[in-house]
Amino acid sequence: MRARFPVKLAAAAAATALLATASACASDGGGGEEPEGTTGGTLRVFLSEPDSLMPSGANDSESNQVITEIYRGLTKNVIEGGVENIIAESIESEDNITWNIQLKEGFTFTNGEPVDADSFIRAWNYAAYGPNAQDGAGFFERIVGFGEMQADPPEAEELSGVTKVDDYSFTVELSAPFVGFPQTVAYQSFLPLAEACLADVDACNEMPISNGPYMLASAWEHDVQVALVKNPDYIGEDTVFADEIIMRIFESSDAAYAAFQGDELDVIDQIPAERLAEAEAQFADGLFQTANNSLTYLGIPFYDERFEDVRIRQAFSLAIDRQAIIDAALGGTQRAASGWVSPLFEGQRDAACTTCEYDPERAAALLEEAGGWEGELTLTANAGADHETWMQALGDQLNQNLGIEYTLDVGQQFAEYLATLENQDAVGPFRLGWGPDYALMETYLTHLYATDQSSNYGFYSNPQFDDLVAQGDSAPTEQEAIALYQQAEDILNEDMVTIPLWWGTQSVLYNPDVVAELNFNPIDYEDYGLTTMAAGG
Repeated sequence: MRARFPVKLAAAAAATALLATASACASDGGGGEEPEGTTGGTLRVFLSEPDSLMPSGANDSESNQVITEIYRGLTKNVIEGGVENIIAESIESEDNITWNIQLKEGFTFTNGEPVDADSFIRAWNYAAYGPNAQDGAGFFERIVGFGEMQADPPEAEELSGVTKVDDYSFTVELSAPFVGFPQTVAYQSFLPLAEACLADVDACNEMPISNGPYMLASAWEHDVQVALVKNPDYIGEDTVFADEIIMRIFESSDAAYAAFQGDELDVIDQIPAERLAEAEAQFADGLFQTANNSLTYLGIPFYDERFEDVRIRQAFSLAIDRQAIIDAALGGTQRAASGWVSPLFEGQRDAACTTCEYDPERAAALLEEAGGWEGELTLTANAGADHETWMQALGDQLNQNLGIEYTLDVGQQFAEYLATLENQDAVGPFRLGWGPDYALMETYLTHLYATDQSSNYGFYSNPQFDDLVAQGDSAPTEQEAIALYQQAEDILNEDMVTIPLWWGTQSVLYNPDVVAELNFNPIDYEDYGLTTMAAGG
């Protein structure tokens, strides 16, 4: 039976890779530099309606943008691509199985409750308990006792692997060694919760009892705005700048773009594709573009016997001119993929995919060796995300280079589309995207390709791959783990498990009269608290 827990699948674009900086004075935001600009003032930013403001209940970038500002956890992703301790004084293990967590004292929630061991334990138990149906539940599957909490009916209400030592320390026992545990707990599902929050979850979702550098000024105004103010009682050393962040909610990026043009927004992080050239001309001083970690790929249904021969899969990949599609259909903003791990992640290697280059002659030869292709091919993608143009360009290349007739199926909304993939009803290669959940290259491997994993929609299974990932998880150091994860990626290349297409680029407009430096946090999308204000803005 497949254990399916939602992970951060990218419907369009996903997380930003490492701290990138734009500024009116052309700073490159180099590692560790003090941001230029001033504190204070009000920053007005675009937000789509969030799904949830409960940390373990949210699985979308919109919710994440709010949660990133109002909560703090054990660790936080930083510019170097790793994590730094925030509430954790230390996270240590001698065997990568039993982790000893010591907390800093003095942090509080906005209702005055202490951020202590109980606050983490209660939050993790709430997230992992099956009947609570939290989107982030799957992140706890490495912890002993998770299976019992997810049983139907549940066999436990608490994670047996989490044990309180004293008010400010607790231990976590994993079911198997995992060197990346400190990176994983930077994810929002591991954030602490106040006792009063769990006493009335619905109320806490509307007016969170949070513990970060910002807090809600008033209850969430659905479809209108989320207004944040600095939390005067926050004692963390991570500095934030604007006194207020007003996250104004719009139904579409077109509406938000119009609001930016009308000086009703200071930052918009989703520029309509058809307006990008206009934005480049009109707002050149306030346009910021940076590479991100979002991978677009073609999934392969391994349950479809037509794709059983690896040469078929390799031929499809070699027949695709990625750069031509990027230039013609995507405004030249994406970066052709040559592997399965983001170029911005430690451990990534150029040309890890040896059949991702464009070579139509070799593609045709491999297809012929494999016995050719019979019948029509169906290429599928979800509706509502402007995939039709580039999917047609890709299909035309397969037709031109391999002689394959094709049709497009882009009629399903994303939720229905994922259900089709889960039910093994895909009738050909399918488009998906992926963004990382934490700062370790393993996040690109396990969830997508390990046997019976949550987002392995192609139902690929290779025991050798599974074993190498498990060995990497069990390695004593991250560097030793990366070497094993790279070997696992080599298996993906040998099996041509999916067809990587391109890595995303984040385009943002900001008002340089208001914003001095616009900063992006790794993994966590926009971190508006790090944005400094222009003098007099």
